[in-house]
Amino acid sequence: MFSGLNRYIKELLPKTLFYRALLIVATPVIVIQLVITIVFFDSLWIKTNKGMTKALVNEIKTYIEVYNDETYQKEEITNLFSIYQDLNIEYVEDENFNFDFEERWFSPIDRTLRRELKSRFSPQDFWFNTTTYKELIDLRIKYQSGYFKFLIPRDRVTSSSARIFALWITVPAIVMIFISLIFLKNQTRPIAQLARVAEKFGKGEKIEEYKPSGSAEIRQAGFEFDRMRKRIVRHLTQRSEMLSGISHDLRTPLTRMKLQLAFIKDKNLADKLSDDIDEMEKMLNEYLQFTSSTYLEKDEQFDLSELINKVIEKYDSTNVSSNLPPRIYINGRKNLIKRCINNLIDNAIKYADKVNVALTKNNNNLFIKIDDDGPGIPKNEYDNVFKPFYKIDKGRTESKSSVGLGLSIASDIVRSHGGNIKLEKSKMNGLSVKIFLPV
Repeated sequence: MFSGLNRYIKELLPKTLFYRALLIVATPVIVIQLVITIVFFDSLWIKTNKGMTKALVNEIKTYIEVYNDETYQKEEITNLFSIYQDLNIEYVEDENFNFDFEERWFSPIDRTLRRELKSRFSPQDFWFNTTTYKELIDLRIKYQSGYFKFLIPRDRVTSSSARIFALWITVPAIVMIFISLIFLKNQTRPIAQLARVAEKFGKGEKIEEYKPSGSAEIRQAGFEFDRMRKRIVRHLTQRSEMLSGISHDLRTPLTRMKLQLAFIKDKNLADKLSDDIDEMEKMLNEYLQFTSSTYLEKDEQFDLSELINKVIEKYDSTNVSSNLPPRIYINGRKNLIKRCINNLIDNAIKYADKVNVALTKNNNNLFIKIDDDGPGIPKNEYDNVFKPFYKIDKGRTESKSSVGLGLSIASDIVRSHGGNIKLEKSKMNGLSVKIFLPV
């Protein structure tokens, strides 16, 4: 029960740091303002209004009692109450005292006035309206064959300080929250910037000079990230330069060996040695392809449908079918994506008779699916085949020239673009390779 409630609360809470920090700052301010407001209205404003209303009703009751006394002149009493009590009083002859009462339960003035009048008069003997006039209250009390009409200033039953109090308690809170928004935005901006730079670096995109900013802790994290990035880039550059040197050094003796094969009179032996040399060259090319730096190529926007279609046309085979919607654009490293698709299709053609390539798109992702009718890969080997130089003894790895790098290269390229790749059993009873790329 509590775990379900905890998950529900987590779903309601904001997910970003900025809004969580804003919630931490704004919630206490709002709660304090509400508590102060409730206490003020309950203990001061409502009680004050109740006292003022009670005094007004007593004055009205006093006027009626004095008016009944025949020893006093009626007009003089009315004038005295009008001058000293600020009551505009008029007697109206009307035997039918019947007015529509508008129940305004949400109005504190109406509730208080009705309660005090009921304590002094019968409910059938009074009527009032607080909305007809802006600054006056229309109050009528039944008397003999007519009724008294009292026009009472609204400030006789309500305190104007409530509006001032509400203004002073609300405006500073809004100003403080607005200032908090500015400060929180400035504090969370460096974190968002660091996250964007880390995401770009993780995808292999080129990053301009990064300058950490923000608080000391965020600056420290930014400096450490930048130092790590430079170390990784330096390592990749050194590796590429080293492999370029190894490639040059190895290709020279291989070229000499090819020339020397021409002088071998035993043709059978020469053919075997030539096959071994070709295999060595292919393996060397795969090693260099796998370890080559992907940070040297810049991102560009290109038509993925056209790229895949060109790769398929290169094989010029009726066994390869496709389902490619036109003009599907993506931002990435074109040559790397081409190498990935080429590796996967080449791998499928090598071990299957029929291959199908499909491309679909939704709002956030591109999906590339390559199905074949080959022998497939055992399910327990799906994760292992993405490891560099890993080879299994069945199905798709019987070729001696394979060094187990095709799927590793494809996986690295897809992940460097922020995507994912996974294997499944295809509907053609072979292997299905699914690639997810963010738009």
